Amino acid sequence: MKHNFNAGPSILPKQAIDATVEALKDFNNSGLSIAEISHRSAGWDEAMDECRTLWKELLSIPDGYEVLFLHGGASQQFLMLPYNLLQTKAAYLDTGVWATKAIEAAKYFGEVQVVASGKDSNYSVIPKYEIPADADYFHFTSNNTIFGTEIRTDPDSPVNMVSDMSSDILSRPIDVSKYAMIYGGAQKNAGTAGLAFVIIRQDVLGKVSRSIPAFFDYRVHIKNKSMYNTPPVIPIFMMKETLKWLKSIGGVAEIEKRNRAKADCLYNEIDRNPVFRGTTAVENRSIMNVCFVLNEKYAGKDGDFMELSKKYGITGIKGHRSVGGFRASLYNALPLESVETLVGCMKEFEKIIA
Repeated sequence: MKHNFNAGPSILPKQAIDATVEALKDFNNSGLSIAEISHRSAGWDEAMDECRTLWKELLSIPDGYEVLFLHGGASQQFLMLPYNLLQTKAAYLDTGVWATKAIEAAKYFGEVQVVASGKDSNYSVIPKYEIPADADYFHFTSNNTIFGTEIRTDPDSPVNMVSDMSSDILSRPIDVSKYAMIYGGAQKNAGTAGLAFVIIRQDVLGKVSRSIPAFFDYRVHIKNKSMYNTPPVIPIFMMKETLKWLKSIGGVAEIEKRNRAKADCLYNEIDRNPVFRGTTAVENRSIMNVCFVLNEKYAGKDGDFMELSKKYGITGIKGHRSVGGFRASLYNALPLESVETLVGCMKEFEKIIA
């Protein structure tokens, strides 16, 4: 058995994979593969509607919001967001690599005020911040996959609030009504790569004075029900099946319990085991991406631990190339059994090396 801790693309529910495989053979008893059907067919309309409905149900999305399925991943949203919402000034919280990329993209469209940055701490903490009341919106990245920090509450904001939730969406209940927009790439908890989700409150659109090309205008995508151009059919189908799986096990309230149990299991071992140490402030630890390193006494032994982990069937725990160490991504579809296996590997490594 393989234990998949990859940070993205990441582990998917077997139920969703199996359903997609069958659809690749024959979609909706049409005699055609989902890869070759028309996206204008009635069967596909039903699949899109079901996916949209599942999003609204699982996150209790209020009236007045639309759910979009778009190309380009979260990185394209770094540009589309300010294109549509930034008139004069936007406020951004800098908590890591992806937040920094979003900040740089927004600068093309207006003034960007960085309300706080965790750079001086190598992004090991979420810095304290204040949101300016004269900003068009406030943006934060809820979970930082590279450094392993997470904002697990829905902040109060005096202005429209936007969050990149690429790597922790659907991992806990959220109060969508606090946000003007939530977006992210699908390839962690919501499906496979090649697709971005956008949850947006319609009344924030149409307020900027600039002209927006059709493809980058959220209003155009809303009007065309995410089919202004040919949608990424297979990733959307995979997303639908992933959401169906999540609903079948009890939804986001249930998955939050499971995710906390997985994270507690691993963090408890990191804190107990003298060979390892965590790299982020305890109060800001991510439930999704657990980052850790070897203690200084065992420096240079990373390769030995990686070799041992392979014997356990563990894959994807090497830390991001920019920070090194180890990273275990505990996304929704990862079972507790895999975390327990990693903990067992860490205990064996302690016996070998300590």
